[in-house]
Amino acid sequence: MVRIRFSPDVSARAGDAIVKRRTLMLSLLIVLIPISTLNAQSSIKLFLGRWDLTLKTPAQELPSWIEISEEQGQPRILMVGISDHATPLPQIQVKEGEIEFLSPKGAEGFGEDMLFKGKLVGGRLVGTTTSSSGTSWQWIGRRAPALKPKGTPKWGKPITLFNGKDFTGWRFSDSSRAGSWKIEDGTLVSTGGGAEAITIPKFEDFKLHLEFNCAPKSNSGVYLRGRYEVQVETDSAEEPPSHHTGGVYGFLAPSPELPRQPGEWQTFDVTLVGRMVTVVQNGQTVIDQQEIPGITGGALDSHEELPGPIYLQGSEEGRVAYRNIVIIPAKK
Repeated sequence: MVRIRFSPDVSARAGDAIVKRRTLMLSLLIVLIPISTLNAQSSIKLFLGRWDLTLKTPAQELPSWIEISEEQGQPRILMVGISDHATPLPQIQVKEGEIEFLSPKGAEGFGEDMLFKGKLVGGRLVGTTTSSSGTSWQWIGRRAPALKPKGTPKWGKPITLFNGKDFTGWRFSDSSRAGSWKIEDGTLVSTGGGAEAITIPKFEDFKLHLEFNCAPKSNSGVYLRGRYEVQVETDSAEEPPSHHTGGVYGFLAPSPELPRQPGEWQTFDVTLVGRMVTVVQNGQTVIDQQEIPGITGGALDSHEELPGPIYLQGSEEGRVAYRNIVIIPAKK
């Protein structure tokens, strides 16, 4: 029998080599796994933030909005569609530089499942949305502006928006449905299910005062810059608090929430500077210097960087009257 003897030095060197190889392999594994994960996370990060969307249909351009965030390395998405409120979507993925998300049928004003796909092109999102029946629209997304206030506003002179006599200074979203609006005893009345009443002048930062009277089981809203709805209602008690009178629909709930007063005159005093809004209802502050994240359902457009009109919602059901509508714009 041949005995082979290893000196201690040889055994140690062999052991060191094995340890080094194992350490190297573990190091490679530790490095390679995060590289794959980091690549995916890096791809997600390119899409993070708030985006103002414009959907280009054959008939018209439609506004929308999304906010993409990241949670434990996974993308999450909140969407405001052509109507309705900000809603988390169940499906989103980012793969090979492309984002894909699904707005299910019945959500956000869409009558079918809508699959959105888009890529970053020159700092914008550019893509296509396709319905479950095969209809396709092009869409673009621009990063939503921060709208940071530039110091403390200096206020101009009050402007009366409604003269109590006729529709001077106003237009309607659909002239064929404008008959749903009446002028009665110096008040501007929506009888429901008609057009939106929109001021012709547009405004940036402002203070707005108005009085409203919402009949039982009725619904309307006051849109700031034509994009952000302050809710007026007596029919949404079972809905989330941000859908109640004084709330910014789908985003900001009134606190405290005042009792509903169907058929009684109430007041709003709203200050909007950039994205920061304060809502005072009947002399009590219900939203105090809070940020509006994005457009609300029913917005006229998604061009948040631009001035916009005041509009009174007339497409919802029920009778709602307005009077003493006065705006004080900020001086430029």
